[in-house]
Amino acid sequence: MESLSVGDARRLALARAGLWPRERTGLPRAAAGAEPGDRAAAHAVIGRFGYLQLDTVSVAGARSHALVLHARLSGFDPALAERLLAPGEPLFEYWGHEASWMPLDLYPAFEFRRRAFRAHPWWGDVVRKHRRVARRMLDRIRGEGPLRSADLEGGGSRGWWELTAARRVASALWSSGVLAIRERRGFLRTYDLAERVIPEALRANPMPRGQAVRALILRALEGHGWATEATLRATWRLRVAAGVADALRSLADEGRIVRCALRVPGEAVPGWVRPEDLALVPALRTDRPRRDRGVLLTPFDPLLWDRARVRTLFGFEQVLEIYVPASRRRFGYFCLPVLAADRLVARVDLKADRRAGALRVLSLHHEAARDESAADREAVRSALERTAGALGLLVAPG
Repeated sequence: MESLSVGDARRLALARAGLWPRERTGLPRAAAGAEPGDRAAAHAVIGRFGYLQLDTVSVAGARSHALVLHARLSGFDPALAERLLAPGEPLFEYWGHEASWMPLDLYPAFEFRRRAFRAHPWWGDVVRKHRRVARRMLDRIRGEGPLRSADLEGGGSRGWWELTAARRVASALWSSGVLAIRERRGFLRTYDLAERVIPEALRANPMPRGQAVRALILRALEGHGWATEATLRATWRLRVAAGVADALRSLADEGRIVRCALRVPGEAVPGWVRPEDLALVPALRTDRPRRDRGVLLTPFDPLLWDRARVRTLFGFEQVLEIYVPASRRRFGYFCLPVLAADRLVARVDLKADRRAGALRVLSLHHEAARDESAADREAVRSALERTAGALGLLVAPG
């Protein structure tokens, strides 16, 4: 069995995540400066992971999906991230890691999930329960065209579990593949018939479940570098019964992936890596990226959502305190870790004040395990200035 040190796996993770010098990542490191080129650069980043997780929180001045792209593409306009899903673009929205935008080429791989979600994963068979609502909705979309989520009959809702029947039915029809999300405007969904959104060639050739799991595992490893089976399952929310173990064995037998242990004190953690990524490791060891140039990462960044992995690779305790009462928070409502070279050196809680033209730093915590260095302070400063500049704001104390 091959093996990697923690440092090797950490640098490989950063290279595959597009957060390392460009010659190692194979991804653009800067936006092109014009919207068509910037869209292409964003699509390249999304293609690397196979998903861009969506989230509504915008307290830091931009939503998570915009911050993920901005972290990797110097000069990228966060506002463009809100317009990426549009007719003719090579993306679709579906349940990937969570609700995500994904490359269209992955649409056939999620047929197994669309079949499973014929009964909605939260609400059960709401389409059968509300047949009249579903029939009227489909007739309306078929005859009148796409339907915005804001225009669904029944008005608004007072909370997540008090959605109107129409909104639940729309979500269920989307989850099962009858409807698709045509675009988002102001982060509001526009529903349309799947056959008017997804190319017929992709709809007509769904992948068998086993083939789909293999494709998703390879895509997950492409974004992670080295990963455990648990991380690969969690990337696409695959249950143990989804044939992951069989897929891993068959891919290994074909030489497309390699068993690789992570050497940590006292044990060897079993995992997997692609041969081409394993071959990249010696070159990564010699790289000397700047430690004083920082990057802000959202908690939902593909590098950070697996907290156990972050703890192992970075020695960093990634926390999300949105749902923690304010009096019990250690760091803040929506803290963004600061990456400098191959270390997570600090975390900042930010709030955009558009009226004052300020990006306010509500809290800043350097990692207690390290003495705060001049390079770390400069990394935090440069990360804040870069993000504030992209948002058209100035950094200010909270």
